[in-house]
Amino acid sequence: MQSYKLYINGKRVNSSSKKTFISKNPANPKDILGTFQQATSSDVALAVTAAQKAFTSWSALPAPQRGDILLRVASFLRQEKKKLGALVTREMGKQYLEGLADIQEAIDVAEYMGSEGRRFFGFTTPSELPQKFCMTVRRPLGVVGLITPWNFPIAIP
Repeated sequence: MQSYKLYINGKRVNSSSKKTFISKNPANPKDILGTFQQATSSDVALAVTAAQKAFTSWSALPAPQRGDILLRVASFLRQEKKKLGALVTREMGKQYLEGLADIQEAIDVAEYMGSEGRRFFGFTTPSELPQKFCMTVRRPLGVVGLITPWNFPIAIP
């Protein structure tokens, strides 16, 4: 049985709880996907701290380079679409075509957001104060954490 670790700060690590759980295909409970680490709030704190440290170098990359990384994610998803669609099907107990649709949605979002790295725009607006200039500048804001719905784990992020 395949065992999976947490991915924190560029490394595969065990949970601080040392506990794991087994994930089974809900449509076929005899089909075991593997054992997974049971993360704790301490593990989340470590991941957030690592992401905050990485944010400095990430945000220093020019927007087109950040976009290119997301476009590479989309390319990888497209190459592995059938395999990943089958995995989503096993993990969620969905029909295969719905699993493929979830992967396609992830591809679409990655391509859209990756393309945003080439859209250099903001806007200016007249100020209510004399001799003032108002403008917007697009830049990364910070670390974001999410909990995805169990039934759309790849499509939503």
